[in-house]
Amino acid sequence: MEVRSGLMQFMRSESLSVLREISEKNVAEKLLVLEFIVRTFALVGDVESCLALRYEALLLRDLKSTAQQWLKVPHLEWLNFAQQLLENGFYSIAAKACENALISLKGKSSEQSTADGVHLERISTEDPNTDEVFENEQVMEKIKRLKECAMASASSHSVQTQTADYMKKRLKQKSMVSSPVLKKTTCVASTLFRNGIKMRNQQKLNESRSLLGLS
Repeated sequence: MEVRSGLMQFMRSESLSVLREISEKNVAEKLLVLEFIVRTFALVGDVESCLALRYEALLLRDLKSTAQQWLKVPHLEWLNFAQQLLENGFYSIAAKACENALISLKGKSSEQSTADGVHLERISTEDPNTDEVFENEQVMEKIKRLKECAMASASSHSVQTQTADYMKKRLKQKSMVSSPVLKKTTCVASTLFRNGIKMRNQQKLNESRSLLGLS
């Protein structure tokens, strides 16, 4: 366990150095390095760092996709990532990933408009593309449900954290109040105990002197 923890700390430190070194590289090179680091974190079992860097890579792709379409993150990729975040307890980021998935899906739908500008949702049910529209609607509902779940979990986790912090604060306050009383009680008891020992020793000394005829 200690070896694993040490290895994770080492990897985190080294990854920061590597990320600084590639700050001036082009997007493709940055993504390659990020993918390598993500895989390395996965091998050592550092889930948090693995997901954090994957998120950064997805955001970088989204940011640069306006100029380079091949970088565009599909909605299903955002959805799968959101599910992984939710499973590992990263609720707030999972909700944001769901938002990005919805944006990506809506962007895809708008790109699939017909030549005369009529959106796919208005196409006749006889059109072969209608199946895809129905599928997109199902995926959209799934993403929305996942987002609601993530937000609810994040809120619940926040309340639990606040409750735990409050209880710790209350226990600390009670400890601070009771400590002086306990200290004073302990001090009095200790004094009485020492005095009792002194009196007993004095009695024994007097008895010994009496027996020896020294008194």
